[in-house]
Amino acid sequence: MQAAETFPEIRDSVRRLCAGFPGEYWRKLDADRAYPTEFVAALTEAGFLSVLIPEEYGGSGLGLAAAAAILEEIQRSGCNGGACHAQMYTMGTVLRHGNAAQKQMLLPGIAEGTIRLQAFGVTEPTSGTDTTRIRTFARKEGDKYVVNGQKVFISRAEHSDWMVLLVRTTPRDQVKKPSDGMSVLLVDLRQAQGKGLTIKPIRTMLNHATTEIFLDELEVPVENLVGEEGKGFHYILDGMNAERLLIASECIGDSRFFIDRASEYAKTREVFGRPIGANQGVQFPIARAHVETQAAALMVSHAISLFDAGQPCGTEANMAKLVASEASWHAADCCLQTHGGFGFAEEYDIERKFRETRLYQVAPISTNLILSHVATHALGMPKSF
Repeated sequence: MQAAETFPEIRDSVRRLCAGFPGEYWRKLDADRAYPTEFVAALTEAGFLSVLIPEEYGGSGLGLAAAAAILEEIQRSGCNGGACHAQMYTMGTVLRHGNAAQKQMLLPGIAEGTIRLQAFGVTEPTSGTDTTRIRTFARKEGDKYVVNGQKVFISRAEHSDWMVLLVRTTPRDQVKKPSDGMSVLLVDLRQAQGKGLTIKPIRTMLNHATTEIFLDELEVPVENLVGEEGKGFHYILDGMNAERLLIASECIGDSRFFIDRASEYAKTREVFGRPIGANQGVQFPIARAHVETQAAALMVSHAISLFDAGQPCGTEANMAKLVASEASWHAADCCLQTHGGFGFAEEYDIERKFRETRLYQVAPISTNLILSHVATHALGMPKSF
């Protein structure tokens, strides 16, 4: 028996909204590598994407737990929140570290859906997850920064109006700590494209709208600097716990989607004169996936409660993301195996979700990096890099 749902009214509203976007809708988008514009518009109109924005800027002013409930239900319904989940949390950099003018410029528009801020420009081809080694550099010239560099695997850049961009403003060899000397700039993508910024789509095994971004003498006004110059790395870190916990919640939703589908199929599919779910070789893997998911959900809930209470939760957020992503992957494999050949058929939506949930073993941080964090931060082992 599952524990009582958190935010039952919100979850019910999300389920009803998602019912209007069945598998056929997502299969067509997947085939065309198209963005779910109608789905994102519906979520925006319902106010689900502005749940974390304070009421004074037009949002709901709720905590991360409410946002997590929304994303979990989106995934459990067979939809995909990856197309827009960053609209929820990317604005956190502005909310926590931006000045009054920046907040007023962006937050009300994000809340009402007239502005999309869901591109997060951090990763580079040569640095990967070693963020301190980014090479994209912004030199200050009077009232502007001039930016040169390259970013890769930047999702939703083609479907965003603004981007949060991490750059170096002081070379790495000129700072005391490798994490110093980085700054955060707000880039208006509508003005920047064709004027120093080029976006190139990257085709991947799933429909995730990811891109490569080239920056060539791009001019950004100095008033678009978030917080203080040189402290950008710490501003970015602030938002990563929220990102990991929300994606962990999506993994819980994915896992429950797979378990729901596998359980139902096992009860109704008959072979040799009886339901296949009567065979322990079929029912045990599904039961184990359920157990893993319940345990992961408790870890995610605990980490979110720490986050919403304003307490340190870096290690907890990382661990929650790891166990949730592994639970969803195990459930996906179990569901596919339960369906046999039908699991590979597009019409069942399992193969699509199977591909989609695999991403979270890698992004937004890989499993190995999480294990390294736990080893050094929780267990006190020496760093390996």
